[in-house]
Amino acid sequence: MELVVMIVVAFPLGYFVRDRLVAILSYVAIHSFVFSFQNMQLTREWVGGSTEAFPKNPKSTPWDYGVVNVAIYAVGLGLVVLGHWAAAKRQARNSAAVNLAGR
Repeated sequence: MELVVMIVVAFPLGYFVRDRLVAILSYVAIHSFVFSFQNMQLTREWVGGSTEAFPKNPKSTPWDYGVVNVAIYAVGLGLVVLGHWAAAKRQARNSAAVNLAGR
């Protein structure tokens, strides 16, 4: 779920939102909601007996789950910044002075 949001939302958010800080905070807000919803769903499955996301022992720490989520979060923030950079580069290219005199 987080991965889909990262792919679908991150770059366009950085590209279309003019202020980079607003774009980053918007991504943080969207990602926080999706992460909470995903975590709730995985916890429900774990309580039901599934050990696909979390280990069976509740005292062990699922480091791999945390590392993957941090990586997805970091790549998403990078895509927001990349989208903002691409939009700024395109705007700078389109707003260059044009010589209408012909020479």
